[in-house]
Amino acid sequence: MRLIIYTLLSCLTCFAQSRPTTPAELNVANLPAQPVGANDLLSVVVYDAPELSRTIRVSSDGYIKLPMLSTRLPVSGRLPIELEKQIVDALVSAKILVEPMVTVSVAEYHSRPINVIGAVKSPLTFQAAGPTTLLDALGKAGGLAENAASEILITSTARDDSQPSKLRRILIKDLLSGSKPELNLLLSGDEEISVPAAGRVFVMGNVKRPGAFSLHDASEGTVLQMLALSEGLTQFSTKDAYIYRLSQNRTRTEVAVRLDAILKRKSPDVAVLPEDILYVPENKGRRLGVAALERLLMFGSTAGATALIYSGGR
Repeated sequence: MRLIIYTLLSCLTCFAQSRPTTPAELNVANLPAQPVGANDLLSVVVYDAPELSRTIRVSSDGYIKLPMLSTRLPVSGRLPIELEKQIVDALVSAKILVEPMVTVSVAEYHSRPINVIGAVKSPLTFQAAGPTTLLDALGKAGGLAENAASEILITSTARDDSQPSKLRRILIKDLLSGSKPELNLLLSGDEEISVPAAGRVFVMGNVKRPGAFSLHDASEGTVLQMLALSEGLTQFSTKDAYIYRLSQNRTRTEVAVRLDAILKRKSPDVAVLPEDILYVPENKGRRLGVAALERLLMFGSTAGATALIYSGGR
């Protein structure tokens, strides 16, 4: 008799181990215990009552409807373990079952969006369907774009209207270096990750490569750096330059820069800000002088050649 019992137990154990895992079990295996929200997909299992067991989508107003129950059940904002007791009480109150056993799990979260926007390669919105870190979210967005600024802004929206949203700033270099692992935040949904684009400084006038240059850190840009990025001055540049800067009322003010003094290290370098325009004027006197010199040289070469031809003809 004992041998028969051991044999039955072994068979049951083997059956349990060999039973394939259902898709719903795979989906909910790694999901954290989080409150249910609108449009989430719930897996409700009532033991010994297959007619009551099913997957149910939470309505947009936060309710579910179970068969044989006359009223809908409010579920939004409650944990799965709380829903289990709620369904048990409802089944008992309706005299459908005497001592029901109920389990509730979340098969799909649709109420926990994470938005990744700004200077990333592929901005997107996805659901926090499991433990998700800040680096995971940036990875889903394809990583940072080339024009990303020096920090990331993370806004966490409180699910309780009585609590304000929270804003956190994280330096990208500290996050990517791994020197401060606590910056790789664990996200749970309702977060917006915004990567601002780097500010630009426009360099124009008598430089070799005019254009707009990214200013990744607003506290580090200087006139000399901008000149280096624009490959230096031309031979017709003046000794002075000008910065045209946006004021608070969105008008531009002019800031004179002693360019010659900076290059000779007689004056400190000047900081530039995002959206500044650095203009290097043309030295018209020098251009006229060079043009006149070129004409004289050309005239001299032409006259010499003419004289040589004339003397050769004789």
